[in-house]
Amino acid sequence: MILQHIFLQILLQTPIPHDIPLPLPLPHSVLVIALIFSFLLHIIFINLMLGGSILTLWSEIKGLKNPEYDKLAYELAQTITVNKSMAVVLGVAPLLTINTLYTLYFYSANALTGLFWIAIIPLTTLAFLLTYAHKYSWNVLKDNKALHISMIAASVVIFLFIPFIFLTNINLMLFPEKWNTISGFFEALALPNVFPRYLHFIFASLGVTGLFIFWYFGRTSFAFEEKFQSLSLYEIRKKAYSLTFSASVAQFLIGPIVLLTLPTKGISWQLILTISTGAAFAIPALFWIWKAITGQPEKIAKDFWKVTLLLTTTVVFMGSGRHLYRATALEPHQKLVAKETAKYQKEVQQAIKDANDPSKKPVVADAGEAIFTAKCSACHALDTKIVGPPVKEMVTIYEKDEKGLHDWIRKPGKKRPDYPQMPALGLSEQEIKDVATYILKQK
Repeated sequence: MILQHIFLQILLQTPIPHDIPLPLPLPHSVLVIALIFSFLLHIIFINLMLGGSILTLWSEIKGLKNPEYDKLAYELAQTITVNKSMAVVLGVAPLLTINTLYTLYFYSANALTGLFWIAIIPLTTLAFLLTYAHKYSWNVLKDNKALHISMIAASVVIFLFIPFIFLTNINLMLFPEKWNTISGFFEALALPNVFPRYLHFIFASLGVTGLFIFWYFGRTSFAFEEKFQSLSLYEIRKKAYSLTFSASVAQFLIGPIVLLTLPTKGISWQLILTISTGAAFAIPALFWIWKAITGQPEKIAKDFWKVTLLLTTTVVFMGSGRHLYRATALEPHQKLVAKETAKYQKEVQQAIKDANDPSKKPVVADAGEAIFTAKCSACHALDTKIVGPPVKEMVTIYEKDEKGLHDWIRKPGKKRPDYPQMPALGLSEQEIKDVATYILKQK
């Protein structure tokens, strides 16, 4: 309670904007469910894209000495671009949903991370092009492995950097009290939790890819024996399972660090219960993986689908926990924003009411002044050039020629090359006379 009170005091010292007073297109709960599940689908294919790229690079380097691993790298490279395309398509829904639910927070973080957030587009495009070039130049560059490997190496470096930008931006959403102190990407990167979450993400990518490889090379439609001579399917599957096991254990070790580096403002018993439940589902899955790795080769695939189901359940709980933390952490700020928004809407309604109240309308003594304010002041000021010449300059030209000013207002044109043509104002003769008289009074 003391920490929450301190946090609330910090928020009260922070400038609180009002939100866009528009209703959500769907019920809040529906949007939350859509965000959690669409993001999980998206991130799984991101995991496969990144993990597949890393393992392709590792296999092709290892293939310099063992051609069997070069074949393995080739097969893995065929999956990267497919998983990339799935990640892009499935990324639209969570992006739109988070924009809808957290408009103020998402766009504020975007603005504060600036060019780095925008750089995701060209960096991603470059990485995608490199993976395509690497995939389709396999035979063309078979005698120039250094160049070929450099393509996938460059794409891996880019794929490893982009999550830093994304995690920094998403993390910054949770710190509205820091927005007036953050200046640029690197200051946002230094906020707590970015690096632990990054490492957790990398190991998640490797773990998911391990399961994918176990399934992909074990399909009945995949002619493994025709493609590989010295590498056995059991060996590939054992390595894939070992990767998933090691990466999952690493996640278990990093998980508490991720939790401890999160500001306490978003920690709740509901969050801890959700994360603990997700971790509990992973424990028997890891037991079955270990049993498969150390057991008889012919039984290595016995519990694969049970393992996949349990780890998928873990991912769902972890994704739900991520949203729970975000919702809890932002709730105090959202309440203040809602209060500010209600105040703003009340002021707008009062302003509309006052504008339509005849008793509160300002009395204009000079009809010409009223016409000038309504029709002319956007382009003309007393002694400053805005769009057209200043009023005092008009006076010097038409001081002794009121009829000339009258005729010009009625039918304006273009006199000087450094000024745009004046548009017709559609005034009546009496209005033209009133505004011309007013202008010539401004000596």
